[in-house]
Amino acid sequence: MAKIIVNGEAQEVQLPATVADLIRENNVAQPDMVSVQVNEEFVDREEFGTLQLNVGDEVDFLYFMGGGAYV
Repeated sequence: MAKIIVNGEAQEVQLPATVADLIRENNVAQPDMVSVQVNEEFVDREEFGTLQLNVGDEVDFLYFMGGGAYV
Protein backbone atom coordinates (compact mmCIF):
# COMPACT_ATOMS: atom_id res chain seq x y z
CA MET A 1 0.00 0.00 0.00
CA ALA A 2 1.13 3.53 -0.75
CA LYS A 3 0.16 6.76 0.94
CA ILE A 4 -1.16 9.68 -1.12
CA ILE A 5 -3.12 12.78 -0.18
CA VAL A 6 -6.67 13.08 -1.53
CA ASN A 7 -8.49 16.36 -0.99
CA GLY A 8 -6.17 17.15 1.90
CA GLU A 9 -6.46 13.80 3.70
CA ALA A 10 -4.03 10.88 3.75
CA GLN A 11 -5.26 7.80 1.93
CA GLU A 12 -3.73 4.37 1.36
CA VAL A 13 -3.92 3.05 -2.22
CA GLN A 14 -2.69 -0.06 -3.94
CA LEU A 15 -0.21 0.80 -6.69
CA PRO A 16 -0.14 0.70 -9.64
CA ALA A 17 -3.24 2.92 -9.82
CA THR A 18 -4.44 5.54 -12.27
CA VAL A 19 -6.52 8.66 -11.70
CA ALA A 20 -9.54 6.73 -13.06
CA ASP A 21 -8.93 3.98 -10.49
CA LEU A 22 -8.84 6.57 -7.71
CA ILE A 23 -12.06 8.18 -8.93
CA ARG A 24 -13.78 4.77 -8.78
CA GLU A 25 -12.30 3.85 -5.38
CA ASN A 26 -13.49 7.14 -3.89
CA ASN A 27 -16.99 6.84 -5.37
CA VAL A 28 -16.66 10.34 -6.81
CA ALA A 29 -20.10 11.78 -7.47
CA GLN A 30 -20.63 12.81 -11.08
CA PRO A 31 -17.24 11.62 -12.37
CA ASP A 32 -18.02 13.19 -15.76
CA MET A 33 -18.19 16.61 -14.09
CA VAL A 34 -15.06 16.42 -11.91
CA SER A 35 -11.74 18.06 -12.68
CA VAL A 36 -8.61 16.53 -11.17
CA GLN A 37 -5.34 18.05 -10.07
CA VAL A 38 -2.31 15.91 -9.28
CA ASN A 39 0.45 17.80 -7.49
CA GLU A 40 -1.28 21.10 -8.36
CA GLU A 41 -1.32 20.32 -12.12
CA PHE A 42 -4.64 19.82 -13.91
CA VAL A 43 -4.97 16.43 -15.59
CA ASP A 44 -6.62 16.19 -19.02
CA ARG A 45 -9.69 13.95 -18.88
CA GLU A 46 -8.15 11.82 -21.66
CA GLU A 47 -5.28 10.97 -19.28
CA PHE A 48 -7.44 9.76 -16.35
CA GLY A 49 -7.06 6.12 -17.46
CA THR A 50 -3.31 6.27 -18.10
CA LEU A 51 -1.76 8.70 -15.59
CA GLN A 52 -0.13 6.57 -12.91
CA LEU A 53 -0.17 7.77 -9.31
CA ASN A 54 2.98 7.70 -7.19
CA VAL A 55 3.73 7.55 -3.47
CA GLY A 56 3.19 10.98 -1.93
CA ASP A 57 1.10 12.42 -4.77
CA GLU A 58 -1.44 15.07 -3.82
CA VAL A 59 -4.72 14.65 -5.66
CA ASP A 60 -7.67 17.04 -5.59
CA PHE A 61 -11.12 16.41 -7.04
CA LEU A 62 -12.63 19.75 -8.06
CA TYR A 63 -16.17 20.66 -9.04
CA PHE A 64 -16.91 23.97 -10.73
CA MET A 65 -20.34 25.33 -10.00
CA GLY A 66 -22.06 28.07 -11.86
CA GLY A 67 -23.98 30.74 -10.08
CA GLY A 68 -27.32 32.31 -10.73
CA ALA A 69 -28.13 35.82 -11.74
CA TYR A 70 -28.09 38.55 -9.13
CA VAL A 71 -31.34 40.45 -9.28
